[in-house]
Amino acid sequence: MEPFYPLKVYICESCLLVQLDQYVSASDIFTEYAYFSSFSDSWVEHAKRYVDMMIDRFDISSTSKVMEIASNDGYLLQHFVARNIPVLGIEPARNVAKVAIAKGIPTVSEFLGEDTARRIVSDHGQADIVAGNNVFAHVPALNDFTAGIKMLMKPGAVLTLEFPHLWRLMDENQFDTIYHEHFSYFSLATAENVLAAHGIRVFDVEELKSHGGSLRIFACHSDDASRETSDRLTGLRDREKHAGFHSLERHLGFEEQVRETKRKLLEFLINAKRSGKTVAGYGAPGKGNTLLNYCGIRGDFIDFTVDRNPYKQGKFLPGTHIPILDPAAIRNNKPDYVLILPWNLRREISEQLAYIREWGAQFVVPIPEVEVF
Repeated sequence: MEPFYPLKVYICESCLLVQLDQYVSASDIFTEYAYFSSFSDSWVEHAKRYVDMMIDRFDISSTSKVMEIASNDGYLLQHFVARNIPVLGIEPARNVAKVAIAKGIPTVSEFLGEDTARRIVSDHGQADIVAGNNVFAHVPALNDFTAGIKMLMKPGAVLTLEFPHLWRLMDENQFDTIYHEHFSYFSLATAENVLAAHGIRVFDVEELKSHGGSLRIFACHSDDASRETSDRLTGLRDREKHAGFHSLERHLGFEEQVRETKRKLLEFLINAKRSGKTVAGYGAPGKGNTLLNYCGIRGDFIDFTVDRNPYKQGKFLPGTHIPILDPAAIRNNKPDYVLILPWNLRREISEQLAYIREWGAQFVVPIPEVEVF
């Protein structure tokens, strides 16, 4: 039997954290993981820009220590290693951690929490920089995880966390970024509250375009008076409050937005199929599975999808059973439309597949609105 799990999003009436029930354990999801960061060229480049910025801004050198939580296949830490800066990756997926270790990136294959952090500090010491890209949303035991982060930080250390911004998710109908491995969905306010409860203070924030609109927060120990609160941080706090993210009411109209996005995508696909057109997918991301299963889109609408990651090729999308093929299948089958499931990478993918214009094919993105280009 193929298991299906409820996907229901809740908001806490007390702290306003948007969250899921834990139907699937983190160990079930992440012990063997199918996502390898290095298969996205734009994400590797994003990581390199981050490394260059951090080295310049915080005077990171060969005497410093950098730790990354959820370090994946070393896509980010490799850039520190290239600059002769000591690193340690913390990556629970053993199959992915092996790839990082093979690249020469020391990696501990564990889930971070207080107990794990205590062992890591005992074996490796504390870090000057602790980084976590797209991991804060992935942990069900949020308080245990945040306490572990605090332990990893030296006095004077800087923590950076990147996570999708709830404001962008809601404004742009990015409901497909809600799936079982994302347990929490943060505004700046809720992220600050979680960190503050563990003695960590946010002192700066960047608004990023990655993953449909993310925040990168910069934080330190609460008693570290050397880090001044930036104008960017106070400005975003004010804008979030003005936009209603400190109230329950602002969150409650999202459900109807999601339904309308579903209706528009199905309308496009029904018209395309009635006109005798063929549709293929590009990518096999988690967000694609939320989108396709919620909308009831299966092989009757999409013939196949493709993915650059060999680990996914030859398998099927869960629930919809759409086959995942090598990207060469696009050229071989010449579909009329290519539906880009990781729509946050639309520019990178449309450049890689520019050749589909040879037979007059077009790209489709489903979020925030169905767009053919």
